[in-house]
Amino acid sequence: MARWAIAMARWAIAIHGGAGVDPNLPEHRQEEAKRVLARCLQVGVDLLRSGGAALDVVEAVVRELETDPCFNSGRGSALTRAGTVEMEASIMDGNGRRCGAVSGVSTIRNPVSLARRVMDKSPHSYLAFDGAEDFAREQGLEVVDNSYFITDENVGMLKLAKEANSILFDYRIPLAGADTCSALAAAVEGHASNGMVMNGLPISIYAPETVGCTVVDSNGFTAAATSTGGLMNKMTGRIGDSPLIGAGTYACSHCAVSCTGEGEAIIRSTLARDVAAVMEYKGLPLQEAVDFCVKERLDEGFAGLIAVSGTGEVAYGFNCTGMFRGCATEDGFMEVGIWE
Repeated sequence: MARWAIAMARWAIAIHGGAGVDPNLPEHRQEEAKRVLARCLQVGVDLLRSGGAALDVVEAVVRELETDPCFNSGRGSALTRAGTVEMEASIMDGNGRRCGAVSGVSTIRNPVSLARRVMDKSPHSYLAFDGAEDFAREQGLEVVDNSYFITDENVGMLKLAKEANSILFDYRIPLAGADTCSALAAAVEGHASNGMVMNGLPISIYAPETVGCTVVDSNGFTAAATSTGGLMNKMTGRIGDSPLIGAGTYACSHCAVSCTGEGEAIIRSTLARDVAAVMEYKGLPLQEAVDFCVKERLDEGFAGLIAVSGTGEVAYGFNCTGMFRGCATEDGFMEVGIWE
């Protein structure tokens, strides 16, 4: 468990690029991830300094994260068994608890912006698959071929996953050696003595890398957004926590939260909403609420989250090895990091 020890400020922002990081991740990959986080964080800071609204800021920052293939959202998303991309995203306005979400989109350049349109321009809160795609075209959002989202690296990861007869996993750090299946089996068998496991696989070959952003603006309004490509070699039609309001994303007057990690565990625990609930009903401050939910609500699951309060506090927590993250506040504090 770790935290940002930050005094309250008027506006504040936190971002993440996924929880569950291989402790042996090469240094150049760590630095690349931190550069992307710093650049995207700066986008949000610049908007907030110019008086930007929380909802506009979380959308803009997540769009930047979706555009960079470093993380698993938008371009660079994990692939389904069929070798295609099915993305999902959600956004929530803490002012009135309005929300929008999408799942199963495969040609929309920025799924988070489609989620925003669902919230602002439709009578619904959630659209999926063909219905979401059709609505995006009606709204004039940018459409690209599915191949735009597919990277050579992810094609290689999918091949590894299929060779290992493994579903639902994202191989960011391929196993060395000619016999991938044997190497994977040996790694799984030895996980108890060698380190942490997520979704049944050693952390060295699992990385969720969902992206998210939480903001409180200078008017005290909060917002949150989360976006992901899901899990490598997932079944077509699988929906995770990221588009589910209350699970992967939540915002209200108390706080804004974006989660990452084992989606099924986050769904079962309604993790994002629980942070707000313990603040509201137990009276806990933000960081204590985050710590409580990560420790007490995930059962055997592994996950992490970022959060901001309506009064300008920033917090994070995770129960796995590392989380790509960054934050900034109006008083000048700014940080990006991976480890505790």
